[in-house]
Amino acid sequence: MTSEELDIIFRKTVKSINAHKEPFPADLLLRLYSYYKVATNDQDTPSSRTPLINAFKTNALFQAQGLTPDEAKEQYIECANHYFLYRK
Repeated sequence: MTSEELDIIFRKTVKSINAHKEPFPADLLLRLYSYYKVATNDQDTPSSRTPLINAFKTNALFQAQGLTPDEAKEQYIECANHYFLYRK
């Protein structure tokens, strides 16, 4: 798969996550958050008003450290697909 094809699938997956109305499990949200940040090369630090949430987000980012943007996109897609496949 080319980088362009991966980017198209990634953007579609992000849309499906954002359109989903039911709450997600916290651990899934943290993984998606960290993969998204790496995939989009977003260098902003977590900015929640709750220090504990910032700590969890920072920890998730540390765990995704070392992934390339394309690897992070693949992980994001895999994580989302797994959730939608097994959520029932």
